[in-house]
Amino acid sequence: MGFPLPPPMRRALDLAAEAAEAGEVPVGAVITRAGAIVAEGRNAMRAGHDPTAHAEMVALRAAAAALGTSRLDDCTLWVSLEPCAMCAGAIALARIEALRFAAEDVKGGAVVNGPRLFGQPTCHHRPDVLGGIGEEEAAEQLRRFFLDRR
Repeated sequence: MGFPLPPPMRRALDLAAEAAEAGEVPVGAVITRAGAIVAEGRNAMRAGHDPTAHAEMVALRAAAAALGTSRLDDCTLWVSLEPCAMCAGAIALARIEALRFAAEDVKGGAVVNGPRLFGQPTCHHRPDVLGGIGEEEAAEQLRRFFLDRR
């Protein structure tokens, strides 16, 4: 039996489940500051006809609006899936202090897989990264979602 999930990751996984119920790929994201939730998002690409409406992007936009700044340097992003290149780039530009994610994304991830964006010399900001938090649940959500569509 493992440790209980930190509340922000629990919320990110719940948002991922909501995304799946809405027919979106199950990914959820939460942004915290000083331990409090500032913003959240879930995948909304199909509903919004917006290819950039990944959970992370939705949460980053909401946090920037809520805090009145594009610099989120004292915030942590909790996401149920390793961010893609677009989202990793936005995380760096937002100056997110820490990134916590559940499942790795071997095909589309850009943090510990693929281009490993934060390790590139052209990346000017590197958040503290920790993956695997709630990995089993997140991976099961994704497996179930794609299995149901085949």
